[in-house]
Amino acid sequence: MKIWLDDIRPAQEGYVQCKSVNEAIVIIEENKNNIEVIDLDHDLGDFAKDGGDAICLMDYLVENELFYKLNFHTANPVGLANMKRMYNRYWNKGG
Repeated sequence: MKIWLDDIRPAQEGYVQCKSVNEAIVIIEENKNNIEVIDLDHDLGDFAKDGGDAICLMDYLVENELFYKLNFHTANPVGLANMKRMYNRYWNKGG
């Protein structure tokens, strides 16, 4: 399963669309052993009320030791730098 977390851009073919962190967590919980990749935007606009921006999903993944392959497609350079920093800190060790 491929998960696409983005509040505006439509999911690419073959991806399950999630617009909020909490929605993505539900999908992950239901499919823990079948996640191939999670593709993240950073800013989730109005959907940030439902779990925060996408870096909060990374927090959840680290806390649960779920080091799936991640891709980033955000246009926010600061958000991207923060997500890459977190990825480099935890995924290189855990995943």
